[in-house]
Order: sequence, then structure tokens, then C-alpha cells
Amino acid sequence: MTAPLDPAALRRIFPLQDYAALGEGRSVALVGPDGAVAWWCVPNIDSPPLFDILLDPVDGGSFAVQPTEPFRAERHYREDSNVLETLFTTASGQVRLTESMNSTLAGRLPWCEFARRIEALSGTVTVRARLIFGTRGDTASPWLQDNPNGCIFHVGPVLGLLRTSPNMRIVERGDRSIVAEATLAPGERALVAVVAGENEPLGVPAIPDIDRRIDLSDEAWRSFAQGLHYDGPHRAAVRRSALALKLLLFSPTGAVAAAATTSLPERIGGDKNYDYRYAWIRDAAYTLAAFIRLGVIPESKAAFTWLVHRLGETGAKVCYRLDGAPVPPITALDLPGYRGSQPVVTGNIAAEQHQHGIYGDIFEAAWLFVEAGNILDGQSALILSRLADECADRWRQKDAGMWELEERQHYTMSKVSCWQALARAVELAEAGHIPATCVPRWSRERERIAAWVAEHCWSEAKRAYTFHAGTDRLDAAMALAVRFGFDGRERLSSTLDAIRKELGCGPHRWSRGPWLHRYSGAEREEGAFLACTFWLVEAYAELGRQGDAEALMDEALAALPPGVGVLGEMVDPRTGAFLGNLPQGLSHLSLIHAAISLAGRVRRAADA
Repeated sequence: MTAPLDPAALRRIFPLQDYAALGEGRSVALVGPDGAVAWWCVPNIDSPPLFDILLDPVDGGSFAVQPTEPFRAERHYREDSNVLETLFTTASGQVRLTESMNSTLAGRLPWCEFARRIEALSGTVTVRARLIFGTRGDTASPWLQDNPNGCIFHVGPVLGLLRTSPNMRIVERGDRSIVAEATLAPGERALVAVVAGENEPLGVPAIPDIDRRIDLSDEAWRSFAQGLHYDGPHRAAVRRSALALKLLLFSPTGAVAAAATTSLPERIGGDKNYDYRYAWIRDAAYTLAAFIRLGVIPESKAAFTWLVHRLGETGAKVCYRLDGAPVPPITALDLPGYRGSQPVVTGNIAAEQHQHGIYGDIFEAAWLFVEAGNILDGQSALILSRLADECADRWRQKDAGMWELEERQHYTMSKVSCWQALARAVELAEAGHIPATCVPRWSRERERIAAWVAEHCWSEAKRAYTFHAGTDRLDAAMALAVRFGFDGRERLSSTLDAIRKELGCGPHRWSRGPWLHRYSGAEREEGAFLACTFWLVEAYAELGRQGDAEALMDEALAALPPGVGVLGEMVDPRTGAFLGNLPQGLSHLSLIHAAISLAGRVRRAADA
């Protein structure tokens, strides 16, 4: 049974906005401001965690580097990079910690390499590295083993090694922990690193090579950032979001993880805790769209190839494991959870759902792909044609909706997504990108969808499109219908006003900040969904409501909790703190799309 959390353990856990993310295209780690790695799944994003005090502050594993005396910490990412720097200031002096999930200019390494360089800047400071091994999500019991080539550790199938520079001396060796220290004077430096793999022989890299790869990794990140073709408003936020998305792109397959964590709560103490370490068709399509709009071709191609191949193999599935395998059923783990929020789970029920949004997502991605000058192969064209036929048949059915709810309904956004899919299918076929044999049918079904939505999903009382047929409840995702080109300006514009009025939230009942709840009634269950605000910004901009778009964008960015630029899924409107899994791809994606739409309107206004 899970033991009660004691106050001392809880002090090791920080608000979610205080965590920075590191990665190399295969795994992602979260590091707290105290220099402790609170989450790292090895070797893949969706593997069980090697370090997990984020969900198990009592018995979870961690990898901390910090001064031995009280300190103050300031940190930031290096410019245009996912290499993190932390400045520790103590009464004795200052040291800088530079940390990286290492790769090379040629790509990721054949092992996981978490490198941490410590440099003394002033005074004399003793620094301690403490490595505590967890239980891999309560599935394994760690053990250490002496070896002529180093002190190695085993945690289930994971084999690893702590590498230290010669001036880091081992001062403590426990049953499941290792502690090393170094006393550094100005100009001196030390290095510690964890090298690990799963069910494979482990290469043992030399300390100078590990140290050098920190700067090589930084160079690789900056090379990626230099390829981002965006110089519009909020440039720094866009580039940081693109770098966060790159962390979630699983390089072995091209899949895009929705987030790097599981079970971080959508309300502290609530039970809406989900595993987001899988690849959703929706998130992959939106990531592809963002990378295309930013001019990033290799990542766009990788994401699109993964999308089409998965849908060709299995049909219209919602999500997959990062290697393309089916997402496992939900399993609850006996862990305390973040600030006591349970359950802690692996797996996701969305894998068994059907969502009409899949059709719109894949066809929007295909349309953007070819509009950017890229080319579809014959097999992909046939897969898309079959999916358009399937969409034309299935749009009349109820589904789980974009928000993956247990109640199947005729969700308005699902119908709009089917309209979007068939509209794009017609455009692709007429341009010669996919077979055109069914264009008349696709056109007819597109018209039927528009008529059905107009008849069943419009509330004259609210002057808005509703959440689903037969209700007056609202859905913030309807802001996306503007991007998709659905309906006309007047109805969409009044829908945005209704969404802002009814779903907007602030710290008090009488205030309305920039944040929105996902749909009517969600405020009782969860925080405000960050992406919804940025979707509203984008929709305002696309409808020509530039003043509204700019004001809401500025307000939202100013209201984000302070941190290093990693976004969560939700925000608590009462406290301003992040909620939900992170880095949350959808939040970063929506920010990018909002800024690009703002920039496009600014350019068009300047040209007019």
C-alpha cells in the first residue's frame, strides 16, 4: 500500500512550471530548480521511469547535483537550445551547472547519456552529486554491482553507469544510491553523467567525450533553431515552443508524443490523471502543420510519414505507442502521485475510441504538406483516398469527440472535422495529388455536413455553435473551425464571443482573465486549457479581429507562470500554476499557430 506523504518529502516537489525539460529525440527528463532530476524514462519517452520523485517523492529515484551548503538558483536555457544552465550562489561562491541529454551532430547516441558539467565561477564551493535509483514505476528493485569498468546499476532491464571526472570522489555508497563530491575553486570544473541502456551491452564513453558532447548537443539544437523561418511577433516564445516540440519528436520512428509524463493531475487531488506519453494522430498532425509553417522540412516529413503509415496499417485509430504498437490498457500503479493526486497510470483509454477528428487532422496535414511544395507518393495517396471514403460514410455516427469523453454524442467539432477532411480531399484530388474518382461524392457529403451542422448545432439563443447537437453547452475547440475555413464570418465570430463570455475564467468569479475552460461544465473538474486561449487568438486573427487577437495574446503570455518556457496542459485560474502533463505539445503548438496567424495579418495589413 502507498504510504502517506510526509512534509519533508513534499518539499522536494515543486510547482510544475518550475521544471525544465531536457531530451535528445528519444527520452525526456524534467529537472527541478534544486538541480534534481525528478523524472526520466529510459530509454524511451514511454518507458517506465528510472527517476520518478515527481510521482513518488518518498521512494522514487532522482539524480541531484547541488552545492552542499544553502544556495540560491537562477537558470535558463542557452539561447536557441535545450541545453540548460543553472547558476548556484552560496555564501562561499558561485558555480554553474550546465546539463544536457547528449547527442551528436550526426544524431542521437546508441545509449542514453545525461551529462552535467559543474564549473566554479567564484569562491570555493563543494558540490554534491546524489544518485538514488527508483523502482521503475514500482516494477523493479534496483541493485548496484562493482565492475572493473565502473560502478554499474541494474533497474529491471535497464543497465547503467555513473561516470565522474577524477576530481569527483565517491563519499557514500548505499544499497540503492551513490554520492560523489568535489570542492572547486575558480576556473575548476567537474563532470558527472549517467549512461544507460535497456537489454543491450553498454558502451562506456570517456569523460572528455561526454563533456565535449554537451557543447556538440548545444550546437545541434542551435542548428535546428536557425532553420526556423519565423521573425514575426513573439519570436522568442515561438522558438522556445518549437524547441519544446522537437523534444517530443521520437526520432526512431517520427512519432510525436503528446507529452513526456504520465498522471500529472488536471486538478490537484483530482482523479483526471492520464498517460500522455503516446502519439496521438491529432498532435502529430498539428505538429506537422506547425513545422511546415515554420519551414522545418525534415521533421515535417518524418511526422507525416509516421501519420500515413499508421493509418494505412490500422485505419482511423486515435493514438499509438511511439514505436507504432497499440497503446496498452490502463494499469494503475501503487505510487503516491504528484502532491498526492491519484491514480498514477500507464496506458490510455483513447486507444479504443473513435474520433471523427482524425479525418480532418490527417487531411489538413496532407494539404499543408503539398501546399508547401512537397510530394505525395502513390501509396500515401491511395490511403488518403480510402480515408476520405470512410469519412464520407462515418460522419453521421456519434463519436467520443475531440476531448475523448465517455459519452458518445454528435459533437459539433467532430462534424466540422469531417467537413474539413472532405473539403481538403476534394482540393487534393482536383490538384492531382490523390485519386479523383470519388470527388463528386466527397463534395456532396461535405455539403450535407454543413447543412446538418447548421440545422442541429446552432443556438440562436447563444448566437453560437454548440458543444453537440441537442444542447446549449459550448466547446472552446470550435475556435479551430476558423482555421479550417468552415461556415461564414458572422456565425464564427459570434461563436468566439460566446466562448470568451461563457468559458472564460479568472481567479475570482467576477474576473475574466485570458484562460478558457474546454467546454461548459469543465470548471468543476479541471483547470483552464492553455491551447484554447491560443486557438481563440488564432481565430480572432484569421477573422481580421486583429486588436482582439493581439490583446488576448499579450494577456496570455503575461499571465503564464514564471519558468524557463516549458508549458503545461492546463493552468489553475485561482493560483496561476500549471496543471497536467508536460511539456504539453498541444500548448506549444497552439502558441506557434497563434503567433504565425498574428504575423500573417500584420504582413497583410502592411502590404495593403
